[in-house]
Amino acid sequence: MAPQGMTEAALTGFRQQLTGDALTSGDPGYDEARAVHNAMIDRRPAVIAQCETEADVARSIRFGRENDLEIAVRGGGHSVAGMSLSDGGIVVDLRRMHTVIINPESRAARVGGGATMSHLDRATQPYDLATTGGRASTTGVGGFTLGGGSGWLERKFGLACDNLLAVELVTADGSTVHASEDENQELFWALHGGGGNFGVATAITLKLHELPAMSMIMLLFRPDSGPEVLRAYRDFVESAPDEVGGGCIYLTGPPEEFVPEDLVGKLVCAVLITYAGTESEARMVAAPMLELAHAAEMIAELPYAELQCMLDDPAGMRNYWSAEYLDALPDKAVDAFCARSSTMIVPSGTQHVLFPLGGAAADGPAHYPLPWRGSPWVVHPFGTWESPADDERGKKWVRDVRADVQPWSNGAVYLNFIGQEGDERVVAGVGGDNYARLAAVKAQYDPDNVFRLNHNIKPA
Repeated sequence: MAPQGMTEAALTGFRQQLTGDALTSGDPGYDEARAVHNAMIDRRPAVIAQCETEADVARSIRFGRENDLEIAVRGGGHSVAGMSLSDGGIVVDLRRMHTVIINPESRAARVGGGATMSHLDRATQPYDLATTGGRASTTGVGGFTLGGGSGWLERKFGLACDNLLAVELVTADGSTVHASEDENQELFWALHGGGGNFGVATAITLKLHELPAMSMIMLLFRPDSGPEVLRAYRDFVESAPDEVGGGCIYLTGPPEEFVPEDLVGKLVCAVLITYAGTESEARMVAAPMLELAHAAEMIAELPYAELQCMLDDPAGMRNYWSAEYLDALPDKAVDAFCARSSTMIVPSGTQHVLFPLGGAAADGPAHYPLPWRGSPWVVHPFGTWESPADDERGKKWVRDVRADVQPWSNGAVYLNFIGQEGDERVVAGVGGDNYARLAAVKAQYDPDNVFRLNHNIKPA
């Protein structure tokens, strides 16, 4: 049956035109198709268009507009605010468009708009090639990249969007546009941080880099030693080579073999060191951290694709996150960060994270709308829990973390790390000097603000 406000004939005609499927409430698979990463989001779209081709995407956009349906675009479905769903609207679901084609000679990957990091990383692995990806294998490559793209390899290879070679985009009128350094250059600039404001990315092309070996070192400490550990980590990172990534993370001790029984299910302070190289090289570089008295360690050389899925959260968890980018990390900031760990939900999937930037992330093109890229540190309170009873407590903890580090914050923010926090935070994410330029691009490609379920840039 056609949803309210839509004729049966219109829905039938749309279904006949699609190569993929169009699901409505009551259809088999509808509830599964509308589930997103954040279990706090429970929305019921009128139609879910499971697109298989670029033509399907164009048809879905036109159908949505003709029937006055709000349009949501779904790639990985990882938006903490549930931006890939619309109550009563149409979802342009790209997940069937996940093909990744590797050209090892040119070191480039053509990535379908619905591909996740796992699709990309497992396609590049046989060639010993990689590019900067997100820190979870289930993240969608398209939204991640167009929002900037911060990950373990950013200090070595730059942000994901620094490696963006081309984008194939279906715009608000259903037409297809190709953007690159040589074609539609202003749009290409806007796609380096402006996210999904300008159309639906049906494919992106990314530059790849040689990565014959990847290593990781995970050190666990009891939480009372956190301030000492974080000071040592800060000093270590500030002189570390660009091959080093990782972070300092308070989390719940996992039930793994290397974790002492008395730390399983309890608060621990973890130092994760990722290294673009061999285990022996990683051990030498990380010697100052290995000398600290730690309660547990796991050290391994492993495929990058395996590292990418080590911190994946299980599906069905409730999520709330945010971030603050810092100009400095003095001892007072370290103490404030560590103290807030005592109020996080434990046991849970919550992670109290401090990531270093620097290296190629900071040295990349300064003209892109990414004002946060020069920050040396980011605090990322990543709340995730199981019970709805913890919702208010979890949200308050995230807000408290932000307030604690406010004295050292520069106000810039990576929009992929936050939900809907208001127009001011969107401006902070792209930079006040860039916003008007982005709004002009928006006016050219989406003058009616059809694509507004995002960190929205309103058309000029």
